[in-house]
Amino acid sequence: MVLFGPAAAIGTVPDGVTVVDAPISIAKDPDPARAVRRTPESSIVQAVAAVAAGEADALVSGGSTGAALASSLFTFKRARGVHSPALALMIPVPGKPFLLLDAGANVEVRPEHLVQFAHMGAAFMEAVGGVSSPRVALLSNGTEATKGPETVVAAHAMLDGSPGLNFVGNVEGFAIGTGEADVIVADGFTGNVALKVMEGSSAALLGAVRAAALSSWRSKLGGLLLRPALRGIRDELAPEEQGGAVLLGLRRLAVVPHGSFGARGFERAIEVAARGVREDVAGRTHERLQAAGALRKASDAAASVPEES
Repeated sequence: MVLFGPAAAIGTVPDGVTVVDAPISIAKDPDPARAVRRTPESSIVQAVAAVAAGEADALVSGGSTGAALASSLFTFKRARGVHSPALALMIPVPGKPFLLLDAGANVEVRPEHLVQFAHMGAAFMEAVGGVSSPRVALLSNGTEATKGPETVVAAHAMLDGSPGLNFVGNVEGFAIGTGEADVIVADGFTGNVALKVMEGSSAALLGAVRAAALSSWRSKLGGLLLRPALRGIRDELAPEEQGGAVLLGLRRLAVVPHGSFGARGFERAIEVAARGVREDVAGRTHERLQAAGALRKASDAAASVPEES
């Protein structure tokens, strides 16, 4: 493993870990894309370059998600035929976890973006999640095929009957936590809002339960009896256990754990990255898109950003 960061602050590392002194960080820069271009000596840019050069197999970045996305997109580049990478995140619902994408990489999308996200998410859940024939759904304001904005309606029509995809239609916000789908697809704006609502609601609920358990000696006694069961639920809900978000649709794999994660969170992120490499998530994602006829056509590429070589 190669670790990029300020060597003086990192200190002694275990055997098998190489430290590259890279003290410059762009994690707090308000313009990640510009910062990546003008600061090639930053730790994230150097780490991404090392993966692109074959010196490492995957990236695990605990800094700014924007900087990791920009640097990975510029250097790894999109997989051929992919419109845009998606930020995929496992949502830790007890007994019914699911993959949400896009969780913030693309504020505006076209129907074909959502179609590709659906196949990317299915490939990831098969390879890393170990789910056979994962159920894929579109997040909308109704279960009917005609519900939602034009982009979602058009994507629904394109996904319905898509070869090799277990598409179960639209799901509403109520589906979060009910286990109706293994992969829920949305544009980056909607997905990020849904994610923040879930995180905020979960934190508020856990806080209320904790306050109620400490409100009297009787509740404290009951809390002691419930502690083993509640500890299990707490562990299932812990974001660190999911390892962070994964950038799908690039030529190399990138995992972005939250900056607040501790040692366990980064350990899980490294495990997710390692399994993604072993199971060839990037290759399997591209194969699935190709088999479904969902890759970007040459005419589409000519009308937008030139295809990377």
